[in-house]
Amino acid sequence: MLDIDLALGLIRVTEAAALKSAIYLGRGDKNAADGAAVDGMRRMFDLLPVRGTVVIGEGEMDEAPMLYIGEKLGCGDDTSIELDIAVDPLDGTNLIAKGLPGALSVVAVAEKGNLLHAPDMYMEKIAVGPKAKGVVSLDAPLSENIKNVAKALNKDIDEVTVIMLDRERHNHLMDEVRKVGARMKLITDGDIAAAIATGFEDTGVDIMVGIGGAPEGVIAAAALKCLGGDFQARLYPTNDAEKERCIKMGIEDVSKILYIDDIVKGDEVYFAATGVTNGDLLKGVVFYQNDTAKTQSVVMRAKTGTVRFINTIHKIF
Repeated sequence: MLDIDLALGLIRVTEAAALKSAIYLGRGDKNAADGAAVDGMRRMFDLLPVRGTVVIGEGEMDEAPMLYIGEKLGCGDDTSIELDIAVDPLDGTNLIAKGLPGALSVVAVAEKGNLLHAPDMYMEKIAVGPKAKGVVSLDAPLSENIKNVAKALNKDIDEVTVIMLDRERHNHLMDEVRKVGARMKLITDGDIAAAIATGFEDTGVDIMVGIGGAPEGVIAAAALKCLGGDFQARLYPTNDAEKERCIKMGIEDVSKILYIDDIVKGDEVYFAATGVTNGDLLKGVVFYQNDTAKTQSVVMRAKTGTVRFINTIHKIF
C-alpha cells in the first residue's frame, strides 16, 4: 500500500513546477516556461521518499534532459514501493506564454505496472463526471452521448455543456453539439484540465470530447479514476510508424476502446495539480510583495475517494 503522506508530497511537486513557470506569464516564451516547470518539479521529486519510474513524461531519454520516460525519481530505498509516475509539469505551455487561463502543473502516480505507457501520439477521448459514469461510449454519436448525460444529470439538453479543443479536426463535433442544442465551450489548449472539470459540478462542464495527446489522456484518466468519473479513449495513429508503435504495445486493433480500468489499473492511484493560471477548477499563482506567493492545488486518492483543495502561501528564497 502507498503511504497516505504521499498526497502532500505530490502537492509540493506540482507547486514547485507552478511557481517556477508562473514567472513567465505572458512573456511569449513557452519553452522557457516549460523548462522552468520541469526543473522545479524534478528538484522536488528528489526529496520524495519513493522509488518511481517516469512512464509519461517529457519525451524519450534522448529528447529530454529531465523527467524523460524511464527516468528514476525519488529518494526511496529498497523497502519503498515502486511506482509508475506520469507528469506534465506544464499542461498548457501556450496558455502561460500568452497569459491565458487554464494552465496547470500535474502529476499522477500508481503502483508499478498500473499506468498505461501511452506513446506520444493522438488519442480520441471522452470524459464525464461520476453522475454520468457508464452512460457514454466512444462508439456512440456525440448527440446520443449528450442526451444520455442530460438524462443522467437531470438536465435539459440545452443545459449540458460540452468542452473540446478548438481545432479544425473537431468541426464535425462542434456541428453535432450545435445541432442537438447543447452548450459548448472551446479551449485553445490544456485538455487535461478540461477532462478534470467534468468531475466537479461547480465548473459547469459536463462532457469533454475530442482528439488530443495520448500521454495527457492517461493523466486525465487517473484524475477521473480518483473522482469516480468515467473516461474512454482510442489511440489515433496518423501514420504507419505510429500504427507500429500501437502493435508493439499489444494493441493490434487501433479501433479498440480503452476503458478507464485499462488505462489506470487498481485503486492505489493519486493525482495532484496546481494552478499556474486561473482556470475553471484552480486559481493561478499570485505573487505578493516580500518574495511571497500563493498557490491553489488539488490532490486526490482513488482508494479513499478523498479530494483535498489546498491553498498555500510560499516564502520564495
